[in-house]
Amino acid sequence: MRLAVVLFLCTFPWTKARATDAILLSFPVRCELGTTCFVQNYVDHHYGDLNRDYQCGSRTYDGHDGTDIRLLDLAAQRAGVDVLAAASGRVVGVRDDMADTSVRVVGRAAVAGKECGNGVALEHENGWRTQYCHMAKGSVRVKPGDQVARGQTIGLVGLSGDTEFPHLHITVRKAGIIVDPFAFGASLDACKEGRPIWTGVPDAQLQYRLREIINYGFSAVAPTMELIESGDVKNHPPNGQSYALAAYVRAIGLQQGDEQILSIAGPDGSVFSEHAPAPLERNKAQYFISSGRNRKTSAWPKGTYTATYRVTRNGVEHLRKSFDVRLD
Repeated sequence: MRLAVVLFLCTFPWTKARATDAILLSFPVRCELGTTCFVQNYVDHHYGDLNRDYQCGSRTYDGHDGTDIRLLDLAAQRAGVDVLAAASGRVVGVRDDMADTSVRVVGRAAVAGKECGNGVALEHENGWRTQYCHMAKGSVRVKPGDQVARGQTIGLVGLSGDTEFPHLHITVRKAGIIVDPFAFGASLDACKEGRPIWTGVPDAQLQYRLREIINYGFSAVAPTMELIESGDVKNHPPNGQSYALAAYVRAIGLQQGDEQILSIAGPDGSVFSEHAPAPLERNKAQYFISSGRNRKTSAWPKGTYTATYRVTRNGVEHLRKSFDVRLD
């Protein structure tokens, strides 16, 4: 699945920047990276038909010129998550009138020429610019010519333009040249070079992870990707009389050949349910898995049900997550 974004400017120039040219950027979303928000796509470091992120991984797509910071689900977006100015500067562009609707609903023709959706462009000192895309309709709080301070709220994360999920796309440029804020100073067509120019973000949050779990839990109804993406799955907590009891996990960055298993142990420790799909036939931008069963007795046995999700590849474990629910 390609989770795409195209900006106001579609050129993709790239050059190696000098260390003395660096700017420091505050994180542009009011969230905790790796917990309440995740990087879905990094800047593409391969100038050509292939693609690779700054760690030579696959968390990008061809020609992607920014960083996509996604929220957990649409419920988080509806609650309102601030977009913040990454550095002090002057507003040089604004759009604020596009609907928050997935491009899968409206079609790409409807957003042609406005793929960035609602957004803000800021000009900083020494030729630096930052651009913020896919913001919520009516949420932009600045206008062209305004001076903004680092960390100032300029709007809210939305679902406008060419996007299928709620996120902020930020593009960083120096003198019109694309800069990867996770790998400043990297050479053209190179990865595992450069350094981050984020400030105020703990190193543990900035750590690169090829695969990540973004949603997990138990549900009293059969989980679907739509229920997880909307956040409505959390409105169906299981209880002793639930018709169904199921666990679910949504992960990003899974790789071709990855093997997954999601199992649930009942209160007595025995296997309640287990699902192990075939190894992935290709890389997956996101993937959802569930395991569970319908109730056939008057009530579920009381006690704690523990789900465990594992991802292995060639016998090596890459992801593991355990979580539980208690039915009284």
